[in-house]
Parts: sequence; structure tokens; C-alpha cells
Amino acid sequence: MTTPAMPYRRLGHAGLKVSALSFGSWVTFGGQVDTGLAKDCLQAAADAGVNFFDNAESYAGGQSETIMGKAIAELGWKRHTYSVSTKLFWGINGDLVNMRHTLNRKYLMQAIDGSLERFGLDFVDLVFCHRPDPDTPIEETVWAMSDMISSGKALYWGTSEWSAAEIRAAWDIADRRNLHKPVMEQPQYNLMHRERVENEYARLYDDIGLGLTVWSPMANGILSGKYLNGIPEGSRAALPENKGLRDRVTDPDTNAKVAQLVEVANRLEVTAAQLALAWCMANPRVSTVITGASSVNQVHENAGSLVALERIDDQVKAELDAIFA
Repeated sequence: MTTPAMPYRRLGHAGLKVSALSFGSWVTFGGQVDTGLAKDCLQAAADAGVNFFDNAESYAGGQSETIMGKAIAELGWKRHTYSVSTKLFWGINGDLVNMRHTLNRKYLMQAIDGSLERFGLDFVDLVFCHRPDPDTPIEETVWAMSDMISSGKALYWGTSEWSAAEIRAAWDIADRRNLHKPVMEQPQYNLMHRERVENEYARLYDDIGLGLTVWSPMANGILSGKYLNGIPEGSRAALPENKGLRDRVTDPDTNAKVAQLVEVANRLEVTAAQLALAWCMANPRVSTVITGASSVNQVHENAGSLVALERIDDQVKAELDAIFA
């Protein structure tokens, strides 16, 4: 089976183009993946056409940025050939006041420097406010993020899991003050989690040109179908800290829906995971779908979703809508 060429899409109304599939390190780097395997996975993703690599300060307590940075350096990639992101909010300096669960100016200015040091980079392409901060005025956060862009430490800024009202408030402040505006949001989006992307943000796409870098397209692996016959050893749900996920993957109603997803995927001659990824990519509002992998084989599997994307038509969309209504 020949995999179609990777599509590239604008990040909302911004000029930057990102691959429709991107590679993220949320649950693997620093936990399941070391630098050696990270290199193999990153190169496999790049070979498939991926040009955007997602990360965050808080992933594995900063180790994820360090591993990705070392892997990219050892691969010898030229800086103009890829885009990389980080996300700031949770903090990694214990419970120190002003250094955890905040978007105040002090934290943001120091956090970006820490991320760049761990990456070994002069700048990141995208920087996200990882969650909203009700204790810091949005105007203070907007000024700090705009200054981050002006200083050259990041090229674009955006938000992750902010409400539509919060995003609009930040954009309006930036517009009034002639500051750099937020251009992208990183929400969860999959067949089981759709409300925010499809309804809450609906006006923002045309009104402010919001781009989306969506995460968890397979709902923590549930939509891959791998949990239909129990929890495989070594899977994410088998990890001791993931009790909540174990409860979800053993839910009879969820598994009944996933079983139907598998049937549709089999008919299209793709895997359930590939169909779930392709369904996300089929939304024209989605700039890129962030995938994760703990092996090169998983990277190749994810790339196969481009085949599934070509096989999704209105009938398939309607079937999936009916299953996951």
C-alpha cells in the first residue's frame, strides 16, 4: 500500500504551514522512550513528511524537552526544516510560589528560557499557554506572550484548553494594544470528544483566524481498538498511574462503539487507529493532528492514516457520527 504524500496546512490565518500529522512526546519521551529510540521515531516521522514536533515544559518534568532536543541535535537537522513547540503553565520547580500553575509575567519569562535551554535552541516556533490562569489578568499574560514573540524566543503564541471567551478576550486585548495576537489553540479532539472544536470555537475560525493543533486523536488509545480484549501488557492503560484510563477502556458502552469503529475500518481496509486519525484530519478547521508513538512501527502505522483519509467520504462520516452520537 503506497502512502499518499503528507498534506501541509496553514496554522489558521498564520503563514506557517504544518504537516497534517505531527509528532508529540506527551506520554512517551522520558517515560517509555529514551534519546536513542526518540531519534528513530523522530526520523521516521520526518521521513513520512512530518515537520511539526510538539512538546511541553511539564512533560516528564522537563526530560521530554531535553530528550527531543538531544535527539534533534544528534540527527543534525537544519533548523529551517522543522517546527517545534512548547507549552507553559504547570511549572517544574516544585511548589514555589510564582513558578507553578500560573501565567504571570515572572513565570513565563523564566519558563521560556528554561525550555530553550533544555531544547538547546535559540527559539521555539510555537509556544502555548498550557491552561488558562484565573489568578492572573489576561492582559498581563498577553503582554508577556507578545514580548516573548518580540524578543525572538518564539515565533507564534497560542493557548491550550482555553474557553472560546478566554481566547477572544486575549485576542481583543492584543488587537487594542497592537500586540502579537494568539493564533492557535491546542484542544483535545477525537470521535468521543468533539463539543469544543465543533461548536464552542465555531465563530473563532473565521472571526480571528484560529488554527488548531489537536491532541489525543485516539482518546488515549481507546479508539485504536487495542483494549477490546483486555488491557495489553506494556500499554498505556497498564501503567500504575493510569487507573482512570483503565476504568474507561473497560467500559462496555465505550467498547461497543469502538467495536463498530473497527468494523468500519475493516471495510475500508485500514486500522481503527488510522481511521480515527483520518477522521480528525478530515475536519478542515484542524491544522494538524498530534500523534504519539513509542516505536518506529507506531510512527509508520500513524502515517497510514493518510490512506484512510482518502477513503473517508460523506457516508463514512455519517456512519461514524451515528456510532459516536
